[in-house]
Amino acid sequence: MTNPMPTLIYIHGFNSSPQSHKAGLLRTWLAQYRPDIQFIAPDLNMFPEQVAELLVGLVRQYPCAGLLGSSLGGFYATWLNQHFGNKAVLINPAVKAYDLLSELLGEQKNYHTDVGYILTVDHVKQLLALEVDALHTPERLWLLLQTGDETLDYHLALAKYPHSPQLVEQGGNHAFDSFEQHIPSMIEFLHI
Repeated sequence: MTNPMPTLIYIHGFNSSPQSHKAGLLRTWLAQYRPDIQFIAPDLNMFPEQVAELLVGLVRQYPCAGLLGSSLGGFYATWLNQHFGNKAVLINPAVKAYDLLSELLGEQKNYHTDVGYILTVDHVKQLLALEVDALHTPERLWLLLQTGDETLDYHLALAKYPHSPQLVEQGGNHAFDSFEQHIPSMIEFLHI
């Protein structure tokens, strides 16, 4: 049975967690201004196949949920949008995530938990299987970019999402340092 409560699923990035700064800002803002919205921020520190399975389960449980994906989370949110149609906000999304991660093979450590693991070729292959070539509903994806992103080239996202609504801010960083001020607009776009 589906839950009638409006739901926001936050999809964190590579080596991040549900305890990330943006997740914390969302939790705080929603508690103050929109306590009617259920906030779900799953821990996605696992193989991409497992991440996809977990996210599909959540979208099936909450079919009207809005998605908010940051960095690698934007890659996953795009994939979910193409398969299930959920609206998504993409914050400095990773484009061709498998290429990015193939350069980082080997020992990794989560930024928030300090848990270490080995990033393998299998991770990269599983990400490649989730690649979305043609966007079927680009108008349901809102792209938020900052040109000062030190991790990802924002031009790649502009090329990937040319027909999606876009907000491109000069400067900033990969964390999208003006994130909090855009939360009300994100909620409005997601219609939750």
